[in-house]
Order: sequence, then structure tokens, then C-alpha cells
Amino acid sequence: MATSQAYLVRRTATRRRIAVTAKVLLFMGPWIIGFLAFRLYPLLATVYYSLTFYTVLQPPVFIGVQNFITLLSGDPRFQASLYDTVYYALLSVPLSNAVAIILAMLLNMKVRGLAAYRTIYYLPSITPLVAVAIAWLWIFNPEVGIINWLLSLIGVRGPGWLADPTWAKPALVIMSIWGVGAAVVIYLAGLQDAPQELYEAASIDGADELTKVWTIALPMLSPVILFNVVISLIGAFQYFTQIYVMTQGGPTDSTLMFSYYLYESAFQYFKMGYASAMALILFIIVVVFTAIVFKLSGHFVYYGGR
Repeated sequence: MATSQAYLVRRTATRRRIAVTAKVLLFMGPWIIGFLAFRLYPLLATVYYSLTFYTVLQPPVFIGVQNFITLLSGDPRFQASLYDTVYYALLSVPLSNAVAIILAMLLNMKVRGLAAYRTIYYLPSITPLVAVAIAWLWIFNPEVGIINWLLSLIGVRGPGWLADPTWAKPALVIMSIWGVGAAVVIYLAGLQDAPQELYEAASIDGADELTKVWTIALPMLSPVILFNVVISLIGAFQYFTQIYVMTQGGPTDSTLMFSYYLYESAFQYFKMGYASAMALILFIIVVVFTAIVFKLSGHFVYYGGR
């Protein structure tokens, strides 16, 4: 009798666990399907096609690591695209974050109309990138652009900007400052979350504003800085739309970003296997740079109470 009751208890518990598991899977089902279809499968397909010669019009032919060998040793445009992308990332990421922090600190000074200023700074972040790119084409125009016109007022002859191989990449770096509004809002939220008691104690001790920024604001803001740096770094390595609209990699490949060369290889030259190899290399580069940032973050990121 006892054995029969124990069996029924175990059977009931098993059925309950199966029912709970079925409900969990039912609710997780859409996410699991989406992950398998739009994340895992594309990743596995990219790995496979990177080892093949594939032009879409013909079945893929397995060639091993030949695509990677060609990319790393025999493709000067790949090397140019890698240099241009790293150049842009290493300049635009620190500069845009520094500008965003300065703007956030200015907005944190209890100015009147804070909501209006916050909206104004955020608007460029929600403006369509194609429209932004076209507007900056006019701004950088060497003949009628507003930047060269302003320079002419002080007797300086402006460069050709996007038409000049020397100034094309710096022009893109300058343009990156335009979209710092989202980072400004995040930094402003981080500043307003800092304990006011620290600032009051620093004021009692006679600290000036610069000392408060260096010893209180930046350390308390360091986790937010880490987040924004990682996000902007990933975005810099995927820089594409502005290049597609404004320069198409020119002049003389001076703005040939990695993502644009990947697109060009895949959808203009139909070298899908080659482009898949580039995509994997880009993935590895982003992971390595992100890991370096996280490794270095241990020296400057402060988490309250830790």
C-alpha cells in the first residue's frame, strides 16, 4: 500500500514538472525560434561559407582557409579597410564620449530649460542616417559648405574634406560628434544619480569645481563611461550607412571602412564566401577590442560599495 502511494506521489510530481516545463517552453518558444533562425543559424552558415568559394549563382565549393589566407596576406584593400576602420574607431570613440561627458556636465548645472536642451541634443540620434549623411555632404562641400565658409571669415582656406584623401577620415570623425545625444542623456542620468553628500562634503573641504569633477563625478560615472565606450566601439567597427551614402569608400579608398568593403564583396562582386570570412574576422576584432576594454576597466571603473 505504501509502495503504491509513493508511486502515485512520484507520478504526480513528474506530471507537474512536465506541465511546468511545457509552460516555460511555450512562453520561451518565440525567443528560442528567433534565436535559432536569426542568430545561431546565420552564425553557423557564416562559418561554413567562409570556408567555401560561393557566388550565390553556383553551389559553394569547399576551399578550406584560403579565403582567410587571401584576406590576411594578399588583399591590399582589406588591409586599407582595416586601417581606416581602426583609425576611425580610435579617434571617434574617445572624442565623442569626451564631448558627451562635457555636455552632460554642463546640463547638470541646474540650467533653466533642461528638458528642452536635453531634447535638442537627443534629436540628432533619432534623425535618419541617410538624411544626416546628405546634410553633412553639404556641410563638407569645399565650395559652398558652411564649414569652409566659416573658415573663410577668419582668413583660412578650408580643405576639400571628403574629396581630399588626407581630410576624409578626419571629416568622418568630426561628423561622429553630431550623434552624441543619446550618450549625453545616459551620462546626465549617471551624474544625477551620484550622491549629493559627496559634493557637499567636498565643498566643505574647500574643493573647487575641477577637483569635484576629477575626484567625484568621473569615478561615479565610470561604469556609465564603460558602457558607452563599448557600445560606441562596436558601432564604430560597423560604420556603414554614412560611407554608403557619402563616399563609397573614396577618395582612393581613404574611407573604405571594413563594413562597406564587406558589403561590396558580397553584394557587388558576389564573393559570398570571401565576405563571410571578412564577417568572422570583424566579429573576432570586435570581441578582442571589447575584451581589452573590459580588461582595462578594472583599473578605472568604480562600482559603489565594491
